[in-house]
Amino acid sequence: MFRKILIANRGEIAVRILRACRELGIRSAAVFSDVDRNSLHVRLADEAYPIGPAPSRESYLRIDKIMDAARRTGSDAIHPGYGFLAENAALPRACADAGITFIGPSAEAMEALGAKTAGRQLARRAEVPTVPGTNDPIEDPRQAQELARSMGYPVLLKAVAGGGGKGMRLVNADSEFASAYRDASSEALNAFGNASVYLEKYLERPRHIEIQILADAHGRTVSLGERECSVQRRHQKVIEEAPSPIMTPELRKRMGDAAVRLARAGGYTNAGTVEFLVDAHYNFYFLEVNTRLQVEHPVTEQVTGLDLVKLQIAIAAGHRLPFAWETITPRGHAMEVRLYAEDPENNFFPSPGKILSRHAPSGPGIREDEGVYEGWTVPMDYDPLLSKLIAWGNSREETISRLRRALEEYSITGIKTNSALFRRILAEPDFLHAEIHTKWLDELLRRPQPAAHDDRNGADAAALAAALWQATRSSSAPGAAATTSESAWKREGRRRQQERMP
Repeated sequence: MFRKILIANRGEIAVRILRACRELGIRSAAVFSDVDRNSLHVRLADEAYPIGPAPSRESYLRIDKIMDAARRTGSDAIHPGYGFLAENAALPRACADAGITFIGPSAEAMEALGAKTAGRQLARRAEVPTVPGTNDPIEDPRQAQELARSMGYPVLLKAVAGGGGKGMRLVNADSEFASAYRDASSEALNAFGNASVYLEKYLERPRHIEIQILADAHGRTVSLGERECSVQRRHQKVIEEAPSPIMTPELRKRMGDAAVRLARAGGYTNAGTVEFLVDAHYNFYFLEVNTRLQVEHPVTEQVTGLDLVKLQIAIAAGHRLPFAWETITPRGHAMEVRLYAEDPENNFFPSPGKILSRHAPSGPGIREDEGVYEGWTVPMDYDPLLSKLIAWGNSREETISRLRRALEEYSITGIKTNSALFRRILAEPDFLHAEIHTKWLDELLRRPQPAAHDDRNGADAAALAAALWQATRSSSAPGAAATTSESAWKREGRRRQQERMP
């Protein structure tokens, strides 16, 4: 096993990895940009190393600085987390050149599967069904536009590198193509350092279901079952659950077999996710491979009882997987929501700032993977993910009930969050009946919200409390008159009652 692991990331995923390291008795080394000096992952790591200014292009995306930090800290392995350099084949190559273990797939497997167009080509050779579209990055936008016309709109432009909905644009008409191509390319370049995009036919109202895989270096590749990620806002996953409400044993086996077949064809090792779209007739189509740990990996951990980060580390250290995928069956139901520092009432605008107070929910079946603490200032420079709230129950219904309760307990002040959005979603009949698809949430958000409840009793109680506090403060001041037998509560109550009388 490794002596020290450098975590080339930040936020909640860095905290998640270093906690696994601590349980395994492995020292952890963190890296941080200037604005992350006081971050939670820096505080919890055994040691931390600065890597530059806030912009990720000058810090977390700099392979030379990451490798320099690994050498200076004496780390013998690097875990990339997700995002940033996690799917950049140059990092595992740099690790190999430096004699440092990369906790993830090889550079060759990453290029064969992680690049979206290369993954589609390999999927077709492995006889895994794919969505119609281009097999190579778009070189000539005009030719791609001709192809879009022949396929028929709507179509999707998607970044070859990365994920998370960045570098993706839905094109509904020919007149939108040129501007959508420019926007997708620009966003892909800023997010992943690669402006390449490809074209894919847009499927109407599909479900997004992904298969978690693990593969060791000894030839064993396993599927850990599926996660459903159909609740999305602008192609960004919002809620994930396992198992999928539409899954049958036969469909799970067919999708699991396809995912394992594709991983083997690409020479894949370590943890990865094969993503599919499933139509109304239960036909599934390969979407892409995420050659890394996913944001939503905790839901798989909850229903399998496995620790995916520890398994990643063990595989990278050369250990064999101790189980076959036929032995993995989901137990109960798990669901995850992503809590962001953003304002849903203001077009989900980021809400950076200082966290004045914070209360984390707990109780049966509740887990929170957090990357923040009370008193910390959320920076404007990165993805605004604060934490992930995960609920587990014996059934989907119990899981939703527990998640509702946890969201009611969750409290954070000083910044705005999207917690109210999840309370709304968890009350929607369509969601409760699992009648969802990848555009369902976007359609829900276009509907007018119910009028806010006028909590006059709450306002009255607050006013009475304020009056009592003021009266007590006044009476206790030096030189204050003696109090009468009538309490401040009664006086304020009578006054407000008189105000309401005609």
